[in-house]
Amino acid sequence: MTTLVVCTSRSSHQNTRRIADELGAALDARVVTPDEVTPAMLADADRIGVGSGIYWMSFDPRLVEWIRGLPDMSGRDAFIFSTSGLPETSLRRYTTSLEKLLRQKGFRYVGAFASRGLDTWGPFGMVGGVSRGRPDADDLAAARRFAAEVQRWQ
Repeated sequence: MTTLVVCTSRSSHQNTRRIADELGAALDARVVTPDEVTPAMLADADRIGVGSGIYWMSFDPRLVEWIRGLPDMSGRDAFIFSTSGLPETSLRRYTTSLEKLLRQKGFRYVGAFASRGLDTWGPFGMVGGVSRGRPDADDLAAARRFAAEVQRWQ
């Protein structure tokens, strides 16, 4: 099964890119930004992983808009990954909303992976950030375990 990992990661910390690279290595997948995806890459991919950092309880708008612009992706699997300074809250289920969008595009949704990551946005920056040192070795190992689970869903 051919996997493509599509990631937006802001240059400030590269938290999400580190997770994307770990998933890509474990799944023998190419890791690209939405701007780098070509029609040929989409045609070849049986499974697509999409992820970004979480900004104000939302996925990166560049990633969301890229997904909205996809053609019908029926017959393919998709998974989500993210990094954030704090865990997802019940006030705003951003992973659920992205899952819904993927399903609307015809994907078979196979799961999500979330990791803590250094967050210095807004007031967190005044105190040096939250989730310092993350993603760490344990988070990267958890990403590899998630990739192994994704492999079993073939």
